[in-house]
Amino acid sequence: MRTSFLSLFTLSGLFAGSLAAPTIFSRQVGLCASGTPQCCDLDVLGIANLNCQTPPEVPTDIQSFNDICASVGQINQCCLLPILGQALLCNSPDGS
Repeated sequence: MRTSFLSLFTLSGLFAGSLAAPTIFSRQVGLCASGTPQCCDLDVLGIANLNCQTPPEVPTDIQSFNDICASVGQINQCCLLPILGQALLCNSPDGS
């Protein structure tokens, strides 16, 4: 009986955790379909971006992402490989 109670308790905890995960993920779905949100100074043909940093606040949508980066004088980009303040293969979060 003790084994079945522990199994039931463990399984119910795993089930509850799996239900909570999609709500955490859906907060930034659509912001950057692929890549990492970055605020960058200069875009070089969509291949490389210079002086990139993570946004100082967590953006909730594309407009807030744009506003956050603009407030620090940078442009919003979704970058595939952010490395040491530079970023490679970046594009605009709205696809333009």
